[in-house]
Amino acid sequence: MFVDSVDSDIAPSGTLLGLLQRGRGDGTLHALAAPRAEALAALRHCVLHDPRRDWQIEHRSLYYARLHRELDAGLDEIEKHLFAPEDLLCTPEEAECRTGLALSVLGHLASYGTATGDSTGEPALRLLRRYATAGANWQWALDELAVRDDDAGLRPLGPAILARFPQTPEGDAELAAAARDAFEPRPWRLWAEDPAHPEQAERLRRVRERRSFDRWQRQMHASGPRPGWSVREILDWAQDGLEQNPPQHREAAAARCLSAVAGVEERAELVEAARGPREAARAAALRHLADREDPGVLDLIEEAAADPSESVARSALSSFARMRGVAALERARFWASASEGALPDGLTAVAAETLACRGGQRDADAVLVALRRTVRLSGPDSPGLWPLVDGAGRLTIACAAPVLRHIYRETASSQLRGRTARALAATDPSFPAGFAIECLWDCEESTREVAAEYAATGDARVVERLRRLATDPAEEAGVQSAIRGRLSPNRTSPGT
Repeated sequence: MFVDSVDSDIAPSGTLLGLLQRGRGDGTLHALAAPRAEALAALRHCVLHDPRRDWQIEHRSLYYARLHRELDAGLDEIEKHLFAPEDLLCTPEEAECRTGLALSVLGHLASYGTATGDSTGEPALRLLRRYATAGANWQWALDELAVRDDDAGLRPLGPAILARFPQTPEGDAELAAAARDAFEPRPWRLWAEDPAHPEQAERLRRVRERRSFDRWQRQMHASGPRPGWSVREILDWAQDGLEQNPPQHREAAAARCLSAVAGVEERAELVEAARGPREAARAAALRHLADREDPGVLDLIEEAAADPSESVARSALSSFARMRGVAALERARFWASASEGALPDGLTAVAAETLACRGGQRDADAVLVALRRTVRLSGPDSPGLWPLVDGAGRLTIACAAPVLRHIYRETASSQLRGRTARALAATDPSFPAGFAIECLWDCEESTREVAAEYAATGDARVVERLRRLATDPAEEAGVQSAIRGRLSPNRTSPGT
């Protein structure tokens, strides 16, 4: 019926490994019921080979740390991974991908040890301290320690950390950048105030003063490319950026400049630029006219969306997506209703996204058609599904429940799965007694919050899980607030 995920790094959704890689609640439940050796192998594979497509928005560390504690997994495999010889051969970006998840899992295990006296807490802290002094991804480890370790554990790390930076102007500049970019400044403050190492404190003081002086100089002598203050000069400036090597994309900045200088008398020039051959100037003009809701911009966007140049077509679609007027909504309905192949695919897709975000009940059929088509052609991991899934829930499209259930099971994105869970809560009567229960064990806070609101308490596992999450020191406040609402005897809730 639908295209399946083609990500070769993610196991099928019906396997234990596939469930754990996706961060699904059923992954934890199946792991606890599986033979321990099989569960440990799957968990270690996930922790040591980060399955996330984007670690900056998808969560797994708390999910894996909780299962690690349940299975009493030990830290030997994580230690071997962190201190393998290839660690020191990584670039900073490669090191983040290779060890970031394992370090975050250690951070949560350390927190559990501090809060509950868990036996893995102190060993996890020792591993983080050791890696901070010797590992390639030391800044990540230090950030984990900064919010979990005590002063006595952090102070001794100072000499080893500062020894990473040679006492040269270049080394001091790198040290200043490291201190500036730290997630939590607490360790650096402790080292700067450590009476046992006065030379360390003096070096950090000089670096801090130099950093402040350099920032002041940058503010006083800002040297960036600036356009002239006519429509023609701004458009030329945008185009000149694109033609540089490497290209500088100034379309958005140029559109903002145009909003300050372009008047009614320049409209003809802007319309001409929006149809012209210069790609960056065309993009800037389109965006400016779209922001102004110019009456002729929708025709210009439709024309540009069919342009052979990918950058021109992309800028046209992004300009339309910014529009909020009634005329844009009516044009979106027209584009979305066009027969397949009559318009560029990108145009029909952005039209459907607009209807999903801002349309009314009359647009439910168009959103459903786009949702099914996107899954059929692009699979359950398509970025285009995000607004369509939200729209299915917002418009309460009951007929969308089967395709939403397919997306929930198959997508490798835990963020998309969480959005799908919210849409299922609005469209699928079986959700409270079905997927909502497993969502209580999901890796995403927002998904657990949905589950806390909707999971049917007739299942014996639900109340027990709610109570455990309510007292879990690592659980997020939003989830615990929803749980308090469910467990209160005077409150009614969507679940039964």
